[in-house]
Amino acid sequence: MTPDFAQSYVYVVALAIVGVGFVFATLGISRLLQLRHPYAEKLSPYECGVEPLIGDSWSPFSVRYYIYALLFVIFDVEAVFVYPWALIFRSLGKTGFAEMMIFIAVLLFGLLYAWAKGALEWQ
Repeated sequence: MTPDFAQSYVYVVALAIVGVGFVFATLGISRLLQLRHPYAEKLSPYECGVEPLIGDSWSPFSVRYYIYALLFVIFDVEAVFVYPWALIFRSLGKTGFAEMMIFIAVLLFGLLYAWAKGALEWQ
């Protein structure tokens, strides 16, 4: 290894040590300066503004919430695929246009299917 190459690793390691040291120093100072006044209400678990249940803490949620969130994620990720296509639209030609129309048709079919099944109704 050349000295210049090894020296660049020294800079990276030094920067990593400084970064880790900064994290630990910040956490340590925060721990030293924090006010500690524990009492029963403060130490009780907080569950989204709802008083915690006594006994089993499991409360079932409707599957609709999960399906709605999953549909959001799917269509949000698919929008990421459409954006680059729009940027290079002219260079793809008719084949690229046809492929994207098939892709959008599949998405549209999925949206219509979810709509027909009532997955988009918020209750």
